[in-house]
Amino acid sequence: MARKIKIEVGSGNIFADLGLPDADSHFLKAEIVSEIYRLANERKLSQAKAGKLMGISQPEVSRMFTGNFREYSIERLMGFLTSFNRDVEIVAKPHKKPGKSGRITFLPLPA
Repeated sequence: MARKIKIEVGSGNIFADLGLPDADSHFLKAEIVSEIYRLANERKLSQAKAGKLMGISQPEVSRMFTGNFREYSIERLMGFLTSFNRDVEIVAKPHKKPGKSGRITFLPLPA
């Protein structure tokens, strides 16, 4: 006999879906770390070389790449992006739905 499986559509933010504190901030950090990881892999950098580029140790890179990045501020992670020859722009614009709270999004551009 087949069991019915309940499927729920997520919000797009796994941290919010799990009810974790500071979900939006953590999701933004995860997106930035994901881009740093992609850039390091694209350049075929070892964790030690990626760390040297960013000014952190290989164990710190390892922790960051395995999801342990709460200790880093969004500002510091953006600084790491600049180490990979990336410009970081912050753009403030009106929210699409007046009266609603704004949001922060990360949009990596191709090289």
